[in-house]
Amino acid sequence: MAGFGEAIAYGAVTIINAISIEKGAALGADLWTKARVQLNKEAGIVKGRILSDPREDTTLMKESVSRVLKHFQSDKEYGAYVETESNIPIAKGLKSSSVAANAIILATLAAFGRQLNDVDIIGLGVDASVSAKTTITGAFDDACASFFGNVVITDNLKRRILKRYEVKTDFLILFHVPDQKSYTFTSNVKRMKIIAPYVEVAFREAFSGNYWTALTLNGILYAVALGYEPKIAMDALSAGAKASGLSGKGPATAAIVPKRDVNKIIDAWRQYGGTIIKAKINRKKARILRKK
Repeated sequence: MAGFGEAIAYGAVTIINAISIEKGAALGADLWTKARVQLNKEAGIVKGRILSDPREDTTLMKESVSRVLKHFQSDKEYGAYVETESNIPIAKGLKSSSVAANAIILATLAAFGRQLNDVDIIGLGVDASVSAKTTITGAFDDACASFFGNVVITDNLKRRILKRYEVKTDFLILFHVPDQKSYTFTSNVKRMKIIAPYVEVAFREAFSGNYWTALTLNGILYAVALGYEPKIAMDALSAGAKASGLSGKGPATAAIVPKRDVNKIIDAWRQYGGTIIKAKINRKKARILRKK
């Protein structure tokens, strides 16, 4: 057997960063990563290329495919070639690793002709992300929001989904993305742990359904802790954003925005340089696109 599979997974934005309290929450965004996996007979060898950023490390894609092959005890028989393409910038706090892992796991399953339940698929991706050192907590919250869409609240340590909310309001998501990158392995975990009691307050807000309040509280806390400019979020709030704060470990700042206020926030952010990305709230599941 030498099958082929292609899959897509969607982006996410932080509501609660789980690094400080090991519980998190995230919101689906309709940014995307597509993965294509071609199995071959080069047993245990996984090669790949990130088409949208060829200079980036491919350890995560290799770990993701290997996790599937090992799960089905087939790593001594098969290898694979993997390609991904994405409109999600890497190492900006926009969940590029969690999204890629979901897409690659799904594409590998399609190529292999096997099925797993949703939580097991997410779990394999989280394991791959931990092995590849693209996450500190496993990013179970990010992976779930990427896979399921809408708002997902999780216990990352126990890998349990605690609550899910369907977002009914048709807000847009704006991201201010600075030019610099921020890789997880360089993150200052000690400073993030200091703010744990205050992040707990934000988490309780999210769990109670006040997830926009939680996003803002969490985002400003982490921005201050990690040395990013919280004024970017404050300017978005002043210009009409429903919520705004640092996404993940940064450097990107996210804003949840009524359509009528999009241009005002874009204008407010122009002074900071970088790139502004516009997205919609995602309500779709990650899925297989084709297999043969």
